[in-house]
Amino acid sequence: MIDVIFESDLWDQPAMTALAVRVADVTLRHMGHDPGVYEIALLACNDARIAELNGDFRDKPSATNVLSWPSEERGADTPGGPVHPPEDEELGDIAMAFETCAREAADQGKELETHLTHLLCHGILHLLGYDHIHGADAEQMENFERQILDRMGLPDPYEEVTDPKRA
Repeated sequence: MIDVIFESDLWDQPAMTALAVRVADVTLRHMGHDPGVYEIALLACNDARIAELNGDFRDKPSATNVLSWPSEERGADTPGGPVHPPEDEELGDIAMAFETCAREAADQGKELETHLTHLLCHGILHLLGYDHIHGADAEQMENFERQILDRMGLPDPYEEVTDPKRA
């Protein structure tokens, strides 16, 4: 279902692999897809590598938390509309940068695992065709993220954390 490639020793490989499998399973099931049918590749890298990828693919040569590359276009025809179902068993690729994710989690007062869970869910939704360019698309995607994370017993990622024990 998900193949994790580690390019950085900063990651806890067993923990990240287990987390990626769990998040992919819950996200795909929530969205009505059988996780056993689909494949996702996850690159667990560092800030330097993701900055290179961000520069190559988005012309933004700076570090970011997560990037995703769907294997095919699945986006909705109208903002907030239904996405096209996957025709290919390979959903696409995701890259995540440890330093940026860890820094964001600390800045937001969240546990790293909670933040990574949200970002993995976010990246998988991108692979399924969801986006946040238009307001209606962003609202739809954020609502799915909230629902999925709630299923996993995690708080709303868009609420400001006032009690770090909640995150």
